[in-house]
Amino acid sequence: MLNFERKGNGKEVLVLLHGFMENISIWDDMEPHLSENFTLLKIDLPGHGQSEILAEVHTMELMADEVKKVLDDQNLNKIHLLGHSMGGYTSLAFAEKYPDMLKSLTLFFSTYFPDDDEKRQQRIKSYRIIQDAFSHYAKAGIPNLFNPNERDILEGKIETALEIALSTNNMGALACVKGMVERTDKKHILENLEAKILILAGKHDNAVKTENTIRNLPDRTNVKSYVLDCGHNGHWEKPAICAEIINTELLHNMPKNLIF
Repeated sequence: MLNFERKGNGKEVLVLLHGFMENISIWDDMEPHLSENFTLLKIDLPGHGQSEILAEVHTMELMADEVKKVLDDQNLNKIHLLGHSMGGYTSLAFAEKYPDMLKSLTLFFSTYFPDDDEKRQQRIKSYRIIQDAFSHYAKAGIPNLFNPNERDILEGKIETALEIALSTNNMGALACVKGMVERTDKKHILENLEAKILILAGKHDNAVKTENTIRNLPDRTNVKSYVLDCGHNGHWEKPAICAEIINTELLHNMPKNLIF
């Protein structure tokens, strides 16, 4: 079973899924700001953190099934699910397979669109370098995930992100890249899911096409979006603001489509 950490005794269970080359420690900056009304369940996805590699290809559906096993082990059947980047892709797969388990679905600097042809080819070309020169791959990519206008301010956070990335098993990372290449369009999830749907996005996100993601959201009362002045890593760049939105939105209500 996947490695996980459970914290708190709040009535509402918030399951946190990290992104590619990350682990459960990415939530450390946000955690103090999250409401005590949440019980937090932080999970290391397959091949990341302390979770083992499970297959040559970690599809989003495979990872969603592994998350389900953790929830079953913890006797949880009604949750709030939040996923960062790849964790968001996994969350969408979970929502497709187990919609009745969700009170809410939060795409945290993630998207429901599959890779376009250019991004898919970039991932395929990265297979060899991930396998043979992983540290170079991580060092070249991680800084670009942060707001380029605040690189000096975020230097310490970039170093933390890089340390976490370099601690990732390169073959686990490779299995997940292969899984991300296979992703399909999940817009229908947002069009049909009855649970509350929340999208947090960054103006300067170089990994996700924020404008495209926000512009094509279905016009439904249960779908809300927020665009922040940051890059791909709101949990490090704007942890207090991200937590405030999550607390207020998932536990109460906020006006629709705000820009912070």
